Amino acid sequence: MWFPKHLLLAVLNKGRHALLRRPPGSLPEPQPRSRRWRSHAASAHLEGPGSWPPLPDCRGEGQTLDSLYTAQQRAEILQLLNTAPESELATVKLLRGRKSANIVEYRRRNGPFPDLESVVNVPRLKYKTALVVFNFILSPLEQRERRRAQVRVQPARFVKPDVDRGVLEEANRIVSVVCGTNKIAWAQMDRSLRVQDWQQEECSSFMNGTYMASAYLEDISAVVSRIPEADFFVVEKPGISLQNTALFPVTLHLRTVEAMLFALLGARWPAGGPPRVLNMTRAAVGRHFGLLVGDARTSGGQLVRQLLVDSVARRDPRVTFPPGLAVRYRKLFQLGGRNRGEELCDALLQALAFYELLRN
Repeated sequence: MWFPKHLLLAVLNKGRHALLRRPPGSLPEPQPRSRRWRSHAASAHLEGPGSWPPLPDCRGEGQTLDSLYTAQQRAEILQLLNTAPESELATVKLLRGRKSANIVEYRRRNGPFPDLESVVNVPRLKYKTALVVFNFILSPLEQRERRRAQVRVQPARFVKPDVDRGVLEEANRIVSVVCGTNKIAWAQMDRSLRVQDWQQEECSSFMNGTYMASAYLEDISAVVSRIPEADFFVVEKPGISLQNTALFPVTLHLRTVEAMLFALLGARWPAGGPPRVLNMTRAAVGRHFGLLVGDARTSGGQLVRQLLVDSVARRDPRVTFPPGLAVRYRKLFQLGGRNRGEELCDALLQALAFYELLRN
């Protein structure tokens, strides 16, 4: 059958375009997004009801950090950085962890920050980090409160009752208290592992004849009156041996003294406040120093004697003692000695374990 040439070409062209055409009911072809649309979407993502106010995020040539902020903004930033404790600094963005501790240590050594430029002298806190920190401090209060609420309380697992690890890290000094069958010993130590007081007292009523609560209370009260002040008191929690029933009277005695120590030491603070008298298990201290043999803990006298020797012989001892104290107590911890001062030994090791476990 004959078709005109121009009609045949029209039919062929129509069919070729039909192959490229979308079938009815299919989705429309996506249009390419313009650069303007992408810019608008990005700004809509970044801006929101909780966004920060416009603050500097870069520094021009020759500009200092102080020149990027107004006098009022600089005062607000320095007020927090110069006065906030480590736990509050940790709620600021990028200051969680070691940086907040470095700020507190820098303040202790060099005094308060005079200007914003001096903040970058803190280890691990450089220019870009400082800008983020400053901007976060100047952000709306509700955002800082929201960040503070997100910081999880991290209790220290080696003491009871549970206390936030950040609160314990701020303690300047503690007193470790250990009781024995006839003595109570204590060791006062600061966060730099310097022993400030280390003594023991005999209690004549302990395990001596018929138990008298009034006699126990009188002896323990006399000892507590001599124990120095501290941010926290750490009392040794004795273990209970269920297999050896012959030790039940000793266990009962230790628990009685422990309860009285909690009551008398806790009375130094107003009721309703955070716990200031804490328990630390004897096994936790033994495990830290490798003194456990099975479930039993061996004497730490040899370890304490080595600490005393190192405090005199080494330039960077593990523990620092007051002048004369190392020589005074060294003989107590000699091997084979009759009176090795076990309570004194345990009180010192408990204080040292507290700080070393806190830093791990």
